[in-house]
Amino acid sequence: MQIGIQESVQNAIWFSLGSLLVEMVYVRISLVGIDWVRKQQRLMKAMEWITLVIILALATGSFIAAIKSDENSKNVLLNFNLHRFYLGMFMCAINPVQIPFWFGWSTVLFSKKILKTTAFDYNSYIVGIGIGTLLGNCVFIFGGKWMVQRIANSQQYLNWVIGGIFTLTALIQLVKMLRKKDAVSKFSEEN
Repeated sequence: MQIGIQESVQNAIWFSLGSLLVEMVYVRISLVGIDWVRKQQRLMKAMEWITLVIILALATGSFIAAIKSDENSKNVLLNFNLHRFYLGMFMCAINPVQIPFWFGWSTVLFSKKILKTTAFDYNSYIVGIGIGTLLGNCVFIFGGKWMVQRIANSQQYLNWVIGGIFTLTALIQLVKMLRKKDAVSKFSEEN
């Protein structure tokens, strides 16, 4: 949403496609290699802490942009000249929470015999997830742009709101990590 508002819808779509590609890979991993992924607890723990730091950086960048109150101020991570497709891939890749999320949904679908262990079912499932995620992202991209066009002095307000959302997200993630409700713990519980 923030990229769509501050840059362009095209850049936001590129970001979405990059994150979508990684998410689809994570779904595939959750379907075929879940036992190996479960054993990589140190990697998952490190990725959770890296994710927390990046979320805090996004929150800080949004607050700094709001304080500057310059209509063109961007979050610090959006100031990099990295193509938005690659930024989307990177941001999605460091978020290990998706793996237990999709593992959980896949397990439910397997147990109800809705999802079968055939290549066709796997591929249909992954494509369906990709289409659904892309459509959900488009709601944020276009809906956010529409909403901001309706609000006067929206950029500064938007930066405050986005900073608050990132801060809340970071706090929730930190509490989950400290209470052992993080992705690593979810894998341990399922063993």
